[in-house]
Amino acid sequence: MFENLSDKLQNALKSLRGKGKLSEKDIDVAMREVKLSLLEADVNFKVVKSFIGKVKERAVGHEVMESLTPGQQVVKIVHDELKSIMGEQESKLEFNTNGITYIMMCGLQGAGKTTASGKLATKLKKEGKRPLLVACDIYRPAAIKQLQVVGESIDVPVFTLGDKISPVTIAKEASQHANKFNNDVVIIDTAGRLHVDEELMKELVDVKAEINPNEILMVLDAMTGQDAVKVAQTFNEYLDITGVILSKVDGDARGGAALSIKSVVDKPIKFVSVGEKMDQLEIFHPDRMASRILGMGDILSIIDKAQAAFDEKQAMELQKKIKNQEFDLDDFLTQLQQMKNMGPLEDILAMIPGANSKQLKGLTVDEKELKHVEAIIQSMTKKERAMPSLINGSRRKRIAAGSGTSVQQVNKILKQFGDMKKMMKQFSSMEKVMKKRGGAGKFKLPFM
Repeated sequence: MFENLSDKLQNALKSLRGKGKLSEKDIDVAMREVKLSLLEADVNFKVVKSFIGKVKERAVGHEVMESLTPGQQVVKIVHDELKSIMGEQESKLEFNTNGITYIMMCGLQGAGKTTASGKLATKLKKEGKRPLLVACDIYRPAAIKQLQVVGESIDVPVFTLGDKISPVTIAKEASQHANKFNNDVVIIDTAGRLHVDEELMKELVDVKAEINPNEILMVLDAMTGQDAVKVAQTFNEYLDITGVILSKVDGDARGGAALSIKSVVDKPIKFVSVGEKMDQLEIFHPDRMASRILGMGDILSIIDKAQAAFDEKQAMELQKKIKNQEFDLDDFLTQLQQMKNMGPLEDILAMIPGANSKQLKGLTVDEKELKHVEAIIQSMTKKERAMPSLINGSRRKRIAAGSGTSVQQVNKILKQFGDMKKMMKQFSSMEKVMKKRGGAGKFKLPFM
């Protein structure tokens, strides 16, 4: 999502960055390009008009004209206004502190409600909650079975009474079930239709009246652009939704829905679904998304991913081993496996400030190569992993045969490991020097 928009906005603002002075004409030309880029991304026309008006008003004011870096100031204003139309800051879920939290999922058929329900349950379970999924879609063939499969895959219970009982009754019975089995979050997966109709809305209103949900989350397909915004308006009129989950943002989405929802419906995007796996649901951060769109990177999201992927206790032990120069191939393998948990490397690289999206486009990391590294290290004895210097020619042949790789590949891994150890030794030495000079706390190993 936003790939084309990001390229076009960056190109539109590039001409302003290096200029020592800006005229009103310079700003008009750049804003015309920005406006076209937003409209091509299927952003709501009224939102674009308001956005351009606010940027121009600030850009021709004293904060730019009197600045030493006027071009950079305009980019900052664009960033601020992008952040503003997407909601300023993240919008958190509201939890019931004195009982069960009810979350009602709604949306059109095919938007991805059932999958989003499973992803949300996965996220809440990781946060220490005890979620219960409730099958209230009694119309779509195999909808109940789909939710049961999702629940089984993430080890979250699913409550169902079949497809002959009304959704209102199912929701009511699910509440009693949650009380009995100590579930503290109930996620109601409601029915959808191919289009909005009175019968669907009446049913959803009745379910809402029965459970009085803390959150009503609408799941919207990001690839439907402005149509998604219109659907959200209708659902909001009937249900007064509390937020949006954008699904399929990893597909060919132009970004119009994400940039329009908050301004048009006045409800925040709370989560974005960034992949097919059950753990690929992320909190939506307007400020970080604005930075990504303008090519400023997203270091905070990289940190979040690292914290989620890396075990804190193991990280502390690793830091100690590096300082004592005891880092071995077992540690190397652990680091590799934890890095894989952060997600595709190309996605991480795209969050680095200054990364060129065109250069990164099509970049993929060969999963087979990573598996080869794992196989090579796992084919070594415990002693060899602890003391790689023991690995002579005959041992390398044995390791290659055991891992289904070549001696050249074994040599490559051992060289990479050796280079890494040298680098760690250098950083460790630098840290000791800094401490002696009274610079403790100012210098840290880059991977800590």
